[in-house]
Amino acid sequence: MNPGSVVEFIDRQKILCAVVLESQQQRLRLLTENDREVKLSANRLSHRSDTVLNLGLGRSNTVRDLKDIALRRRDLMQAIDVRELWEVLGSENEWIDLKTMTAICFPDSPNGDHESAVVRAFFLNRLYFRFQMDRFYPYTEEQVQQRLLAKQQEEHRSRIIETGGRWLKELTSGKSSEALVPEANLAAEISEILQSYYLHEKDSAHSPVAKALMTRGGIQSEDRLFDLLVRLGAFGEHENCDLLRLEIPTSFSPPVLERTTELVAPDRGSLGSDSRRDLTHLPAITIDGQATLDYDDALSIETDGRFHRLGIHIVDVGHFIEKEDVIDAEAARRGSSIYMPDDRIPMLPESLAEGLCSLKAGEERPAVSILATVTPNGHIDDFEICSSKVKVQRQLTYYDVNLIVDQDPELDRLRTIADTFRRKRMDEGAVQITLPEIHVWVEEKGDVAVHRVNRESPARLLVSETMILANWLMARFLRDQGLPAVFRSQPEPRERLYRSDGGTLFQNYMQRRLLNRFLLDHRPEHHSGLGLDAYVTATSPIRKYVDLVTQRQVRAALGLEAPYSTEEIDDIIQRLRQPMSHVALVQRNRSRYWLLRYLEQRVGCKEEAIVLMKKRNTHQVLLTDYMIECDLPASNGVKLDPGDFVQITLQHVDARRNLLTVFLG
Repeated sequence: MNPGSVVEFIDRQKILCAVVLESQQQRLRLLTENDREVKLSANRLSHRSDTVLNLGLGRSNTVRDLKDIALRRRDLMQAIDVRELWEVLGSENEWIDLKTMTAICFPDSPNGDHESAVVRAFFLNRLYFRFQMDRFYPYTEEQVQQRLLAKQQEEHRSRIIETGGRWLKELTSGKSSEALVPEANLAAEISEILQSYYLHEKDSAHSPVAKALMTRGGIQSEDRLFDLLVRLGAFGEHENCDLLRLEIPTSFSPPVLERTTELVAPDRGSLGSDSRRDLTHLPAITIDGQATLDYDDALSIETDGRFHRLGIHIVDVGHFIEKEDVIDAEAARRGSSIYMPDDRIPMLPESLAEGLCSLKAGEERPAVSILATVTPNGHIDDFEICSSKVKVQRQLTYYDVNLIVDQDPELDRLRTIADTFRRKRMDEGAVQITLPEIHVWVEEKGDVAVHRVNRESPARLLVSETMILANWLMARFLRDQGLPAVFRSQPEPRERLYRSDGGTLFQNYMQRRLLNRFLLDHRPEHHSGLGLDAYVTATSPIRKYVDLVTQRQVRAALGLEAPYSTEEIDDIIQRLRQPMSHVALVQRNRSRYWLLRYLEQRVGCKEEAIVLMKKRNTHQVLLTDYMIECDLPASNGVKLDPGDFVQITLQHVDARRNLLTVFLG
């Protein structure tokens, strides 16, 4: 290519006109219409023409001539309608070369300027033809529609970033210019994009746009983004982001509510056939927490000569909710009720959980009853399971029972049975882990309350052991009937840190880490942690779907419905894995969040802690009053061993960022 030849190339999505100053082995030195010299390969040229400029006229004259040529070619380009050309040539299923396309656009003696105009027009509008500098291929109508849509989306994306970026910049700088606030739809879309990115980060479909918005808006961290979303009204100050991230429903759909209304209608709440055993004469009692609204289990005790008759009565939820009913499908999707310090998300609609399916005092309810014959020293001699109707006489709280258990003969006998069953399990190798439970709740005015619960109190021991007993007996019942169920088992722990002495707080805490995960299977296996040969959970059918499934198998054994097959049980186990893991995550994270909110008010206070283990430059410690772990920086000259009690000071707590830092002393 000779010096003086006029060429064009693409730079930053623009076509520039240039003249060749020097050519060596396909490497060109060019002078552009912008009076700039560049070097590039000849294969980067978008057009070459026969026009030659006289370089001897000087650089300024050459640049002026280039500007004139570029202007002339841009003017010629205005006469080209690419869409109209596509409508004429769209049916052509072949490439059209530049010379032919130029002749179509400029039939009267076209030259290099006309060719350049064609290249420029097709470069600027690439919606209708595949563009390759010197040839063009028409897209199909479907491809054009897709490209038009993509262009509209890209234009909308650019508008969001430009308009939204300016708006967010104003907001983050503390200004509130109403002139910059986008129209409502665009503002809502920007908020939705930022919410999605905050919740899902790189997994968000809006991640690129959100990052661009944050850069334009000067938002440099997730904390600032959260604060902005609160300011925009997208999040509350204490937003439970896990619920949004995991898409956990907090309300029930209209079809579920409509079906619930049908079930709770006065003429639909009957107890069914007379085949149910009438146990309404039994002195049944419920024992629950003070805030409990859904009662799914009750206890009764009678004395008949030398033996006691223990009754454990579980409300028959399966009597009202049939398999594959719309309510059943929703319960399966949720997996369980979710209990948090600031909220409760039930598995079943409230009018069922707290009404029709709840063992409320003074009201007859259908139940599945476990009736066990107990010897005077508290051992189970025999048992039967039946469908029944019951009526609770007393609704007690744990606090009530702890106060009166020594004076109340019925409660005292129940405690004896629970103690005896506990000893039996321990003799069979059960791993008894005794740790305090930390209850955190948010009061009406927003204050956070923290209460340390003794899980070994008479009331809690009585309830927990009788429920374990009921689950064990139902597991044996189903096993003997040859029915599959969601059986729960657990391999032996990796190590035992203590035996019958109960161990220290440190040993109990570390023992929990040494337990193997429990397993779910349609066949019964040994549960080492409980010291039982078979185990299911079926005592909370209002709150846990797996308990409802197991109760249905018991109902099937009693002739009340068709049983699940082995394949159906296996499928249920598989389908419940994700919702149950989500429930555990939400409950754990939300309790920790509000506990940290409580500790934010105690920064600077001293607390007791146990050293759990040594890390590289820190010790992992457990704050005993709150049963929460954190890292303690190692101190020079201070030697700490696992199990040591130390005094620490709360240094910094940030619930939203999940931060808890302490120092020794």
